[in-house]
Amino acid sequence: MQNPEGYFKIITYGCQMNQRDSEMMADLLEAAGYEPVAELEAADVIILDTCCVREKAENKVYGQLGQLERLKSARPELIITVAGCMVQQPGAAEKIRRQAPYVDLLLGTHNLTELPQLIAEVRETRQSRVAVQEEAGPVREDLPRRRARGSQAFVTITYGCNNYCSYCIVPYVRGPERSRQPEDILEEIMELAAQGVTEVTLLGQNVNSYGRDLGKDIDFAGLLKKVNEVEQLRRIRYMTSHPRDFTPELIKTLAGLEKVCEHVHLPVQAGSNRILELMNRGYSREYYLELVASLRRYIPGVSLTTDLIVGFPGEKEEDFAATLDLVAKVQYDNAFTFMYSPRKGTVAASLPDQLPLEIKKERLKRLMELQNQISLTKNEALVGEEIEVLVEGPSKTDPTKVSGRTRTNKLVIFPGGPELTGRYVKVKLTKAQTWLLKGELVGG
Repeated sequence: MQNPEGYFKIITYGCQMNQRDSEMMADLLEAAGYEPVAELEAADVIILDTCCVREKAENKVYGQLGQLERLKSARPELIITVAGCMVQQPGAAEKIRRQAPYVDLLLGTHNLTELPQLIAEVRETRQSRVAVQEEAGPVREDLPRRRARGSQAFVTITYGCNNYCSYCIVPYVRGPERSRQPEDILEEIMELAAQGVTEVTLLGQNVNSYGRDLGKDIDFAGLLKKVNEVEQLRRIRYMTSHPRDFTPELIKTLAGLEKVCEHVHLPVQAGSNRILELMNRGYSREYYLELVASLRRYIPGVSLTTDLIVGFPGEKEEDFAATLDLVAKVQYDNAFTFMYSPRKGTVAASLPDQLPLEIKKERLKRLMELQNQISLTKNEALVGEEIEVLVEGPSKTDPTKVSGRTRTNKLVIFPGGPELTGRYVKVKLTKAQTWLLKGELVGG
């Protein structure tokens, strides 16, 4: 491009859905004539794509805004945009404007596609703008042509959530569940595959309930069968699966599709039935353990990961002990562990018996110690194996090495150059750590 409209930089917080939203905004800006840059100082437009699932995520955004104030002072023409889930919360736009009055554009989750037009208006008028639509509109498919960014890609299959877990802000900021049409999903995947993508991750707050709102003879199992037929693909992943909607038919489908990876992220959140009920999770501890047994029966060697919350309002020591016991029984490959964080507007935020921070910290420490030991033991059992790895790129900590993932989503680091990026290679595993494995390329 000879004379771009300007240069942009997007900083993404939060989940894979946010990463996909950031890619979509980048595609929109590039279609409007902008070019991405790596350095904040070189950008004419800086976008923070925000998360509000936990207070910590919001604090990171405010910290980043504090740093951007200096750039804005030096270059008043710089356009700072705060977008995504944090902005969508009731009263959040006003709070951000109070704390960071130099922000030029506030963009809610339902307005992301308006980004280029709103930036043009800000540039022209030099006036700040707020675009936060309360209701989610219909699913948009008239977006710029999807651009592949390497051999892996996220593909959204559902937007929003209908579950209303008592601790979770997501249904309020992303709206009710809306499934994309299967033909639109397949067209996007085939377009990505034609550009060299060989691994796709299907995204939704609850992929297991895909298709319920479409009034068609299609569900998540049916969609997976169609995606499995895309020739150029080698791997299919998906996130996130709600345990309540994991049907026996889906398990059998997963077991029978050769491209679907043997990894299931199955958030349990707690091991106590009393707490699960207070969380409005819609299943019992017994149901969850039977589901795990069924997955392992049909998918030998399946890797299981989960999300866990400690310190939920009213959680007693015996409730926490039930969580530790469930973790010990399931033997997860990995777990994402969090202290409960009250979110304004959710049911749990107004529950009695909110726990002190010291108790939450102490329980989190105990849970992490248990899970870290399990993760290490699981990884140690793999040492000596030769395993297929999709190389994702240079290691973040050592430029002489590359990192990639196995089908079971294990992170592997081994000596190699950037020319291996995007390739499937065989690696012999030589050393286990809690969060990753080290190895060496088979055959050099």
